[in-house]
Amino acid sequence: MSQLMTGKQALLEMLKAEGVEYIFGNPGTSEGPIIDLLGDYPEFRYILTLQESVAMGMGEAYARATGRASFVSLHVDSGLANGIALMLDALNTGTPMVVTSANYDARKVNETITDLANLVRPVTKWSVELDHADQIPSVIRRAFNEANSHPKGPVYVGITSNALEGMAEMNIVPSRPVHDDTRPGADGIAEAATLLMDASRPMMLVGDRLSDDGALDQAVELAELMGLPVYQARGAEVAFPTRHDQFLGALSLRVSQQRAVLQEVDLVLAVGSDPFEELFYWGDVILPADARLVHIDPDRKAIGRSEPTDVGIVGHCGLALSDLIAAVKERLSPGDFPEIEQRKQAVIQQRRDSRAAFEESVAEKWDHKPMTPARMMSELADAIPDNAIVVDDSISNRGVMRHYFQAERRGDLRGYRGQSIGGGMGTTMGTQCANPDRPVFGIIGDGSAMMTIQGLWTAANDDIPCVFVICNNGMYRVLKVNFNVYQQDVLELPETSGGRLLYSDFGTPFDMAAIANSMGVHGERITEPSQIKPAVDRAIASGKPALLDMVIDGEL
Repeated sequence: MSQLMTGKQALLEMLKAEGVEYIFGNPGTSEGPIIDLLGDYPEFRYILTLQESVAMGMGEAYARATGRASFVSLHVDSGLANGIALMLDALNTGTPMVVTSANYDARKVNETITDLANLVRPVTKWSVELDHADQIPSVIRRAFNEANSHPKGPVYVGITSNALEGMAEMNIVPSRPVHDDTRPGADGIAEAATLLMDASRPMMLVGDRLSDDGALDQAVELAELMGLPVYQARGAEVAFPTRHDQFLGALSLRVSQQRAVLQEVDLVLAVGSDPFEELFYWGDVILPADARLVHIDPDRKAIGRSEPTDVGIVGHCGLALSDLIAAVKERLSPGDFPEIEQRKQAVIQQRRDSRAAFEESVAEKWDHKPMTPARMMSELADAIPDNAIVVDDSISNRGVMRHYFQAERRGDLRGYRGQSIGGGMGTTMGTQCANPDRPVFGIIGDGSAMMTIQGLWTAANDDIPCVFVICNNGMYRVLKVNFNVYQQDVLELPETSGGRLLYSDFGTPFDMAAIANSMGVHGERITEPSQIKPAVDRAIASGKPALLDMVIDGEL
């Protein structure tokens, strides 16, 4: 039954119907009508941020943690522009979000009004702007449908002030679930099974969309059935249990040894991932000529995007893997098992050797001052509670961090997945909002933290009891690392100068603990490994947001 109401009321009624609990926002004058009306809607918790990237980071993490679209409210064109970088990340990683901002009166077209929908069209799945009140319910309904259906992603709705204040007869009807459990065609599964059976040096490359589809168990079953080494493509979710004997960690083309790994395989089975996505250009075709690529993904646009694909299968990752397992089992004979077992044992040994080699490489500087990233991560991993969720924005220390922090299931380890830095503060808080019953630790580089340091105020203001752990090495270390890779491996220069890269050191050190204390968050500066466990215990016991400023060595 329709009801007469204003556009701003229709917006909030639609959010209530959609089950929205949190609004992550940074309001401006044009959003005043919405903010004023929120007093009549106590069911919403408005999280006030002081910078739009914090709101976007919170919304992006909250959406991934809950599996449903989050709602973010920004301000007209200036605030919307500040959110574009993280909106692009959400688009690239398939995160469902509904982002809005209010525009000025549509009749000011000759003066100051901006075409907001066009501004963000390149970084959204769908964008639209409304200038009539009665457009609001149906468009918000479609926005949530679009955001939550594959390929998932951010949707933008702009609303002019005259639409917010206008009156109309409204029908408040929420969106309904869009079932994305598409079963792939039998022909593609059969072809993939044949290639997998014929391969002698296969590998599996898993990604975030496999995790989103809840297909970890199926991935484990297939890996064990065929003795596959498993790598994780670029991403942040747990797409395979990291303690598993066949898991060999993240695959990065920036590491020469891992590029060499790809030259030894004859089949790559990519599931829910973006194969070989990288910052630098390593050639149009990465795999050797005799290798085959099978790509299973719910996102049709991801298949064949960066690498020639021999078999592309569009469908739900879990259903596709289940069908592939069944097809492989039909083809297996007793004579296949010795080779599979030999391959499995070789992978297990490779994992043991790799972890042992890492431990040996960091042993010499274990007591180094300032402490090494390895020592810090080891002590921190031992100190945090067993049920803690860890958010990874450790930037150039990610390889070290992932060695010490293990995770079994989706949600145990999360991260900021963007190409740019600055999302870790918001991601940590958004993860905590979605998981109020679990402690959340955000491990964040100092340069990234400073991009959105205003987030500490939000943590204090809304009493979000997460723990920010700052990797304080006094530099943009990632720039130095990347420049070394660029010079050495891309340009093939005999010497590199990343360690001397200009304007990448913070000559005036950041006292992150002091900054935290000034914003109402308890901060501690940590310089010794022995200080880590007591500081973690104090942070957890307080039940309040805290920041642990860990001074570490930034040597390349």
